[in-house]
Amino acid sequence: MKTLDRYILSSYLKTFFSVFIILMFIFILQSIWLYISELAGRGLDLLIVFKFLWYVSPRLIPLVLPLTILVTSLMVFGSFSENYEFAAMKSTGISLQRAMRSLTFFIVLLSILVFFFANNVIPYSEYRWLNLRRNIQQFKPAMAIAEGQFSQIGDEFNIKVKKKSGENDRFLEEVVIHKKDANRFNGNHTVIIADKGELTSEEGSNTLSLVLNNGNYYNEIFTKDPIKKARQEFVRSSFDEYVINIDLTEFNNKDVDKENKLNNQNMYNVKELRAEIDSQSQRYTNTIKAFSNSMYFRTGMTKFTRNKKTAFNAIPKDTIPFSPKDTLLHLFSAKHQKEIVKMALNNVKSSLQAVKSKNKEYTNKEKQLNKYEIALNEKYALAVTCIILFFVGAPLGAIIRKGGMGLPMVIAIVLFLTYHFIGIFAKNSAEDGTLHPVIASWLSTLIMLPLGIWLTYRATTDQGIMSFDRISSLITKLFKRKEKKINNDKE
Repeated sequence: MKTLDRYILSSYLKTFFSVFIILMFIFILQSIWLYISELAGRGLDLLIVFKFLWYVSPRLIPLVLPLTILVTSLMVFGSFSENYEFAAMKSTGISLQRAMRSLTFFIVLLSILVFFFANNVIPYSEYRWLNLRRNIQQFKPAMAIAEGQFSQIGDEFNIKVKKKSGENDRFLEEVVIHKKDANRFNGNHTVIIADKGELTSEEGSNTLSLVLNNGNYYNEIFTKDPIKKARQEFVRSSFDEYVINIDLTEFNNKDVDKENKLNNQNMYNVKELRAEIDSQSQRYTNTIKAFSNSMYFRTGMTKFTRNKKTAFNAIPKDTIPFSPKDTLLHLFSAKHQKEIVKMALNNVKSSLQAVKSKNKEYTNKEKQLNKYEIALNEKYALAVTCIILFFVGAPLGAIIRKGGMGLPMVIAIVLFLTYHFIGIFAKNSAEDGTLHPVIASWLSTLIMLPLGIWLTYRATTDQGIMSFDRISSLITKLFKRKEKKINNDKE
């Protein structure tokens, strides 16, 4: 390696690691701020908190690394131009591309490492982080009960509350509890609804007492009689005060390393994502086909097409007048026509209800499939983005001729926010099915590609971002043409 390449690479690496550490520290602080409610007030050891931050750090790399490359390129090449080091290089016949050669090899190598990091390290850390996060939520049951949604407490209870208040969130309002019965089939056969509730327990006890006030107790009646089963009979009882004791042995164990069954598209590598996408696509297609066949069978057209020759041959044509303008209803009496129309309307209504109920289910399946496709393409897009942002930042720094943490940092943040927000909007559109997942994953990267090519060309040819003299001359010519036209109209 020549002295020039060594000097440029060493200058770049010093700034790169400094910026990376600073940005990583900032994003970790942001993560602490986002998840402070899950960590504070649970009596966690510092080791568990550090483990939480250690597992959450790799998922920040897709944000920190592209911004680090952009900021470092702007600062280093801006400093070279500001100190006339590029001018000295050009005077000896060294072009911008030659000066960027050692850094280009470094960025390409870094992008390859980033791909393997995103493919292996991030999925593992994502699983460990979500697993630890779920285990931490079970340290205090009062904290595990979220407002406005069902939260599982133990193996028997699912609790939903509208509002929590008081010390340690002990007072609950509008409590809904689904209780499972181990002696019955799967499902929630007991529902308890109360206006207010209170969580009480003695210090050191493994039992949590939930005191409910002013509520109702609904218990489904289990029967094998199909008639009674169709009526969905249940027993209802009212109470002024009802106490539920919940075993907290599992909560007090505090096993933060307990393995949970988790499923998330960010936990898979490329090979697993491809297999999952194929299996989900096949299941989704089979489900759609099965539902369409079921709807077609409900119309009765299969029977009609199978027996249409027999049905028409059985019609006494010499006794029943039948013209082309008549419908099949004319073959029946008025009373039967009314019953047939009523039956057809009921069939249509039930079919519409089935379609509406399935529409939401299929939308969620399609959204889940789109998330997996986005996660797959993002692993490749992240590596390519690192290369493109380098060719955006390096020429731009050479053009603006300003180093340091001032103007380059502002420009880098504006460019990165533009890239980041375009990616977010595209991914949200892809999840809803508005945009194809492949296009959404690569859209922000493809937008930055022509910008990098244009900036590299402008910096190579010693041109600024825009030529103000050329713009002013065009404006002057435009005004002269308008004045000439006005004078001609007056004449």
